[in-house]
Amino acid sequence: MLLAFDTATPFVTVALHDGEDVVAEARSQQRMKHGEQLAPLIEDVMARAGIVRQDLTALAVGTGPGPFTGLRVGLVTARTLSLVLEIPAYGVCSLDAIALEAAAGLGGTTDFVVATDARRKEVYLAAYDEQGTRLSGPVVDKPVNVATDLPVAGEGAVLYPEAFGRAVAPALPSAAWLATAVVEERVELTDAEPRYLRRPDAVAPGDRKRVS
Repeated sequence: MLLAFDTATPFVTVALHDGEDVVAEARSQQRMKHGEQLAPLIEDVMARAGIVRQDLTALAVGTGPGPFTGLRVGLVTARTLSLVLEIPAYGVCSLDAIALEAAAGLGGTTDFVVATDARRKEVYLAAYDEQGTRLSGPVVDKPVNVATDLPVAGEGAVLYPEAFGRAVAPALPSAAWLATAVVEERVELTDAEPRYLRRPDAVAPGDRKRVS
């Protein structure tokens, strides 16, 4: 029983996979409230599946790239559950999960790009082949610098249509696709460590200067 979740975008997504199929899935309704919404969504999908935490056998978590605060919530939760329940926690690039769903929607007919919102008027971007295998990236850049005529999945295509004129679904990652990708071994698995690509906005203050 695999529990999968992703907090790399403004919305939290959670799903359960029993080894054969996704048995429960939920997505948050409010933007940016990762800390308040992840735990209740996990409890919700487990209750609908009729299981408790001790029934879980593995975890899968989106590792971004994404904003520092949201990623931290998901990755700390994954590492904590892994330690307490003594089960493995697999990290997956969040763009890869979007890519697999996009490839299915495109029918495996063309290369494409995934672009998600990186704030600061930038996007996180990676390129994929027709099967959803990553060819390059992820990188962080301004949309004008990575504009393309290829189909583009992810929220970046919605936010910057002038750079990405061929928007395709999905706009956001799905924990159901994340779980399926792990079970079917269709993505690279990593440790549950974040892909930030740049320094967080909030940093610890430096030492105070001495006043002589």
